[in-house]
Amino acid sequence: MKRARYKRILLKISGEVLTGEEGYGINSRVIRQIAQEIKEVKALGVEVAIVIGGGNLFRGLAASAKGMDRASADYMGMLATVINGLALQDALEKIDVHTRVQTAIEMRAIAEPYIRRRAIRHLEKGRVVIFAGGTGNPYFTTDTTASLRAMEIGADVILKGTKVDGVYDADPLLNKRARKYDELTYLDVLRKRLKVMDATAISLCMEDQIPIIVFNLKKKGNIRRVVSGEKTGTKVRG
Repeated sequence: MKRARYKRILLKISGEVLTGEEGYGINSRVIRQIAQEIKEVKALGVEVAIVIGGGNLFRGLAASAKGMDRASADYMGMLATVINGLALQDALEKIDVHTRVQTAIEMRAIAEPYIRRRAIRHLEKGRVVIFAGGTGNPYFTTDTTASLRAMEIGADVILKGTKVDGVYDADPLLNKRARKYDELTYLDVLRKRLKVMDATAISLCMEDQIPIIVFNLKKKGNIRRVVSGEKTGTKVRG
């Protein structure tokens, strides 16, 4: 069995990945596959924290563009991430992976409130920790949440799972001539305005020198490949 390159990872899962081919909602097959891959990575001795998006259910920015109050729309988006977090927890628990969901907005009946020291303790005890509810503040994306939580828990790397196999100079789903980058610096991403993460998230990673690996989460086995140090996706670092 291959050894893991990283001891503690922050896996950022975009909500859109959970839809499968339907384009909306939570595809049970997809979420079971992700859960199984997380279990395989755990078997390598890796501590796994997860930040999950909510774009498969509700997008605050899109609702705001249609006239909804931005803060209200963002709070609704945070609730969507909690739904996804609970769904992933259910899939993980069914294959005997002990999991805790922590939310930035308190809802004690269904999840723990986010407490940094408790989250770290869960990781040390071998539990997967899912961070839901964004930062708890409107106007911040789940990408920023991922960067912030990665810094707080001392993650070695951020793995950003998306629908494509890395970062391109144009949308590869629309432009067949789009060129893929194997490696980038944080400044490259900011200067070229590449859609890796938003500028706030990239700036946080740059400040703490946390590498980001963008990869295709839909391809089976990719999480394990990235954690094992295989060349997969695009790496962003200083």
